[in-house]
Amino acid sequence: MLAGLDLDFEVRVLADIDESFPSDLPVGEVAEYISRKKADAYRSMIHDDELVITADTVVVVDQEILGKPEDADDARRMLRLISGREHQVITGVCLTTTEKIRSFSVSTDVVFKQLSESEIDYYIEHYKPFDKAGAYGIQEWIGYIGVTSLHGSYFNVMGLPVQRIYAELQKF
Repeated sequence: MLAGLDLDFEVRVLADIDESFPSDLPVGEVAEYISRKKADAYRSMIHDDELVITADTVVVVDQEILGKPEDADDARRMLRLISGREHQVITGVCLTTTEKIRSFSVSTDVVFKQLSESEIDYYIEHYKPFDKAGAYGIQEWIGYIGVTSLHGSYFNVMGLPVQRIYAELQKF
């Protein structure tokens, strides 16, 4: 998605960054909190002429955070929870240089139609959404057939609110 902004960048991945958060942290602040933790993990590696962008996305329904499913049964549980109703997708982003840190979050409301058990099973079997918060990718089959409305950024639901990142980079 960053390529769509015509920015030069390289992807660097650190394994095993701790994504835990305090249990009393309001759900609306969790994604931003984790994005700052990820930025902290990169701090010692940043050169003076670099900017690091870290992000984390969570799906929230009934004040419950739906992270990445552990297995197919957990994915089914999550898809049943969001089926036929609205949920929020919140992405926290942290922009970090050796001099400055700026973090923010973006929230998008998503409504799914009532999904049938066969649709849920088909999606899990064919798309294996185990690396996706809330057990779905809006850009995949389930998004095509399931999303009935969206209020906010589509790209945020994909995991990176590129319009807001562009605006923040202009100010940074």
